[in-house]
Amino acid sequence: MTDETRGTTAPKEEKPSLQELEQARREALRLKMTRRKLGMAGRIGRAFLESKLTPLLIVGSLLLGAFAIMVTPSEEEPQIQVPMIDVMVGFPGATAEEVENRVITPLEKLLYEIENVEYIYSISRPSGGFIVVRFLVGTDPDQAAVRVHSKIASIMDELPEGVVAPVVKPRTIDDVPVVAYTLHSRESTSTELRRVADELKREITKHPRVAQVWVIGGQRRVVRVDFDRERLASFNVSLLQAYQALKSVNWRLPAGSTAVANTEVLVEVGEFLADAADVGNVVVSARGGRPVYLRDVAEIADGPEEPSSYVWLGTGPGAPEKGLERAGLDLPAVTISVAKKPGTNAVDMVTDLDRMLSRLEGRIIPSDIEILKTRDYGATAKEKSDELLKHLWSATLAVILLMWITLSRREAIVVAVVIPVTLALTLAASYFFGYTLNRVSLFALVFSIGILVDDAIVVVENIHRHIKLRWGRIKDATVYAVDEVGNPTILATFAIISALMPLAFVRGLMGPYMRPIPINASAAMLFSLGVAFTISPWLAFRLFKKEAAKDDVDSAEDHQTVEEGFLSRNYSRLMQPLIRSRVMRYLFLAGVALMLAGAMATVAVGFTTVKMLPHDNKSEVQVVIDAPEGFTLEQTNAAARELAGVFRTMPEVTDYQVYVGTSAPFNFNGLVRHYFLRSGANVADIQVNFVHKEKRDLQSHDLAKLVRDMLVPVAEPLGVTLKVAEIPPGPPVMSTLVAEVYGPTMEGRLTIADQVREIFATTAGVVDVDWEVEAAGPRLEILVDREKAIRAGITVEQVVRTVRVALNGADAGLIHDPTSRDSVPIRLRLDRAQRAHIDDLLQLSVHGNQGQMVPLSAVATVVDGDRERSRYHKNLQPVTYVYGDVAGRFEAPVYAILELEKRLAEIITPLGEELEIIATSMPEDSTRYIMKWDGEWHITYEVFRDMGIAFAVVMVLIYVLMVGWFKSFITPVIIMVPIPLTLVGILPAHGIFNVFFTATSMIGFIALAGIIVRNSILLVDFINLELKAGEPLEEAVVKAGGVRLLPILLTQLSTIVGASFMLSDPIFQGLALAMISGIIVSTALTVGVIPVLYYMYLKTVGAENVVEID
Repeated sequence: MTDETRGTTAPKEEKPSLQELEQARREALRLKMTRRKLGMAGRIGRAFLESKLTPLLIVGSLLLGAFAIMVTPSEEEPQIQVPMIDVMVGFPGATAEEVENRVITPLEKLLYEIENVEYIYSISRPSGGFIVVRFLVGTDPDQAAVRVHSKIASIMDELPEGVVAPVVKPRTIDDVPVVAYTLHSRESTSTELRRVADELKREITKHPRVAQVWVIGGQRRVVRVDFDRERLASFNVSLLQAYQALKSVNWRLPAGSTAVANTEVLVEVGEFLADAADVGNVVVSARGGRPVYLRDVAEIADGPEEPSSYVWLGTGPGAPEKGLERAGLDLPAVTISVAKKPGTNAVDMVTDLDRMLSRLEGRIIPSDIEILKTRDYGATAKEKSDELLKHLWSATLAVILLMWITLSRREAIVVAVVIPVTLALTLAASYFFGYTLNRVSLFALVFSIGILVDDAIVVVENIHRHIKLRWGRIKDATVYAVDEVGNPTILATFAIISALMPLAFVRGLMGPYMRPIPINASAAMLFSLGVAFTISPWLAFRLFKKEAAKDDVDSAEDHQTVEEGFLSRNYSRLMQPLIRSRVMRYLFLAGVALMLAGAMATVAVGFTTVKMLPHDNKSEVQVVIDAPEGFTLEQTNAAARELAGVFRTMPEVTDYQVYVGTSAPFNFNGLVRHYFLRSGANVADIQVNFVHKEKRDLQSHDLAKLVRDMLVPVAEPLGVTLKVAEIPPGPPVMSTLVAEVYGPTMEGRLTIADQVREIFATTAGVVDVDWEVEAAGPRLEILVDREKAIRAGITVEQVVRTVRVALNGADAGLIHDPTSRDSVPIRLRLDRAQRAHIDDLLQLSVHGNQGQMVPLSAVATVVDGDRERSRYHKNLQPVTYVYGDVAGRFEAPVYAILELEKRLAEIITPLGEELEIIATSMPEDSTRYIMKWDGEWHITYEVFRDMGIAFAVVMVLIYVLMVGWFKSFITPVIIMVPIPLTLVGILPAHGIFNVFFTATSMIGFIALAGIIVRNSILLVDFINLELKAGEPLEEAVVKAGGVRLLPILLTQLSTIVGASFMLSDPIFQGLALAMISGIIVSTALTVGVIPVLYYMYLKTVGAENVVEID
């Protein structure tokens, strides 16, 4: 058409010219879109766009997810496999030093040679020792046990004579009891409670999901034979004589068979002792031609054993929550604790056991005995699982509503389908990976919701934009829209996966604890990518058909709306001055750099504090009581009960159990600390249960501090020390603060450790100070004069065995009562009143070789002394431990350590030099005194070190991906600049909201590396597309930001909405805060920094040298 013709016809064809312009615009866009070859994303989208398999894929995915939820076991915390093998070896009579040198040292040297052994701890005590072999996390427990057995078998012939064969016991997290039932009664005695508990143990053990059952407390049934010294002497009977007589009479064996009148008859010989009367009728000697019966020299009773432990149940003001009648109860009790088999669903097992106990009421459980469930990790697991699933669906709904509000109903419907499908596939993958439904694996899904929807948002938003442009058929627009953002979406998705996956290789105890996050989140990202290219286009194509059918007259207006909307106009107004003015650009970048430096400074000045993991909000706490060596069981019992009395008036307490002389049911913390081995007259535990967290104002950590403040003033006058042990979030340690003192001599180590302990005790904010050094308790040694013994015709063995039977007691077989479910031992011992003093023991007599009675006092003397102290090794090196915790002034060990080191540096060792303090490795010089920090600090160091390495790997992987895609070494650097900018939001936010910067915060920071890079990729890729289409550099940069701003904001908003549901969890609060604050600040900076930097780069080197411009 010529100018003349146009001028002639213009007045008549004014309206058609607008249509022609619109058609020209559409044709230009169509040519622009269709001239490039479809990529992989476009071809996948086209294949599924009208496929009948796509709806089946949706339904199948949802069914697979429902199946995974039903079959996956539920737990509160992830199962961390930390194989620990306990080796217990006895060397009766040997001193601690002899046990150390001749038994423990050779054994631990041999065991340390085993592959994958990380730590080996040992304790050498008089008459025996104990070794803990701890393997690397993830080592197969069965293989570890086999290797330890093999190594010990290879050295048995080299151990000294008298060493008892070592007992090897593997320990794993599955040994931790998941439920505990405490039997109590106003009328029944502890012996009756024990009998019922033993019956219940038999029934519970039959359950197919149950692994181990323990009964704690109560006195078992025994036949007690309490000898009277005067009656023994009057009948000329010795203790050993009675013991041997009893052992020799309690026999019954099959003797074979004989034939009588052509019939085979079985013959059995002997007769078992059936009851206490039979025991009393045993003839132990003859005197004056008359038999001397056991009843003549001892009191015989069928009843409870002599107490070696006490268990009590008390109630607090919160008792009605558990159905208890009132506060202030103080009753004898017995606890049954139950561990589950590996892979068992704790929720199902506890539910089954509850039903079983209900059925047994009135049959095995008498009406006067009540049962209180004092631990239920099944319920806590279900509560946490249900809460997280609720968060999961809430986050899903919130993201759907966000899409509805910001885009339209159609986009919201797409997201409403995409999220459940992706989550269902991820849950199925998690099940096949072997993960359980626990707080970490479910939080990984909550964390993923905001990210996994990003691919769908980018794809659907672009489809919507292209349909509004009206450049072709809706099918073509859908396919080419998917293809346009396909490659950057794939790249961005793998950038996020690259950011997450290195976290799966964090070592140590935190590795398996946090591993479900990178694994599940990466799986979710892969599934979301597949869904974005298959289901999202299929659904969007059908939902947008009606919109595409509108009158084409509206197309120009729609096009205007899309390309010059509110966000685009305001973004252009802000960016144009930065693009046009060099001074403005540099001032803007300098301001960003100053903000980053200021954010980093918040850590240096202490405004933002660092900790491995924050305190969790549990409903229980344990008080560990240690009395000085020499305390009797009754003294410890009195002290423990007086301390427990504090809880009767504490409003948050529902109930508590006092365990004296034995340990409370242990948790994962107690497994690592070996609390289950605590026994003896001077130890006690108090297990305190609180009301539900929703019914109290204080967190469990605040309650623990309150408990400590209430108990310490009571404990000090009683002469006992205590530690308030909270259930730690994540991996447990021996103590929050552990100072390990190494050195060449035990005396030197003790001197230094005592100074370290004093510094701990006098530092504000350091609490629960203790050390692994026994108090100098009294010891009596009975020495036998060998010459006198020989002249009297007795042996040293007779003296030793007599004193041992009299004082410690000895079992001389069992009575065979067919009505008794448990073994009933016959226990011989001197009457309690007659063994109260050592001089009374020496009045006992033994038979000489002439039959005469020789009193022990004639051949033995008593020497006073102190108890030997145990000797500790770690990784073959002698060590002395000092423990402490932090509360109040310090809540993170790193700050307490910095404060303590100022005073510890003043310690002078016995060698006259300053004490060297190390933090990250074992000492190399065994001739010097060195102190090493361990405990939570060590895990904190390992975790942040490994995460730092993971972050470095993330940066390299993302850079390599960018170089491969953009074929430039500089462009990826520009794209990755916003990664550190996330710290501008993360670090100050943690300080402002008084939240620790923890390992989960670090995970959020690392994950943001991939998320923020996604935004940069979308911006740079669109700038390149505009440049290829012939747009000028300035317009391409501004236009790319304006067009991509909406999907960037939507994806970041969805991530923020998903992360906000994690703020309520104490553990993942740091991750959520890092995600939210990092996204808000870094996104605001990214949409400015990336266009400016990329513009400066292209302006300097020339756009044509970077981008292939048509």
